[in-house]
Amino acid sequence: MDLELDSTSEKIVSATFKLLQKDGSEKATTKKIAAEAGVNEVTLFRKFENKKNLIEITKRYYLQILINTLEEIFVFDEDQTIEEYLKISFYGILNLSDEDFSILKVAMEEVRGVSEKKNLISEVTDVILNKLEEFFRFQIDNGIVREDINPKSLAIMCFSVLFQSVILWKIYDKDLGFETIPYADDIMNVLFEGINP
Repeated sequence: MDLELDSTSEKIVSATFKLLQKDGSEKATTKKIAAEAGVNEVTLFRKFENKKNLIEITKRYYLQILINTLEEIFVFDEDQTIEEYLKISFYGILNLSDEDFSILKVAMEEVRGVSEKKNLISEVTDVILNKLEEFFRFQIDNGIVREDINPKSLAIMCFSVLFQSVILWKIYDKDLGFETIPYADDIMNVLFEGINP
C-alpha cells in the first residue's frame, strides 16, 4: 500500500510521527500536531477528519517506508551462500537508520494498545519471516540445507537472533558490552558449527 500525500499532508504526517515518538499517541494532541506542522488545526481535520485517522495514516506511511527497506535487506541472490546472506541481513538490520528504528519503536509501543486488529510490529515480523523462509526453502530445494529441516523453523531461529540482538538493543539503547561484528561472527559460527565440542 503506497500512500500518496500532498505537501501539506506530508508536513502533518511528519509532525505527527515526531510527536508520536516524543509523547506517544495519547499526548500527541491535534493542537500540538498542527503547531508542529505549522498549519491550522482546521487544516488538519480537513485533511484527515480526526486524530484517529491521522495517527493510523501516519503509522501506515512510515511502516511502508520500513517494510520497503526490510524487503531490500532480505532480498537474496541465488548464488549467495547461507553465511553470506545471513551476514548481509544481520548487518543490514544493524545499519538501519535512526528513523527506521524510530518506526519500530512506535510500532512496538503500539502493541500494548491493540488487541483486535493486526498491529504494525506483526507486519514487520511477517515481512522478515517470509523473506527468511523463502531463502531457506530455496536452499532446501537446491540441496544446500537438509530437506528434513522446516524452513519456517530456520526462519524463526534467525529472526529471533536478528530481532533480539539488534533491534531491541538499538531501540532501548542498551550497552551490550561487546562489539557487534564479533558477535555476528559468533552467531554464524554456532549456526554452522553447532555447540558440541
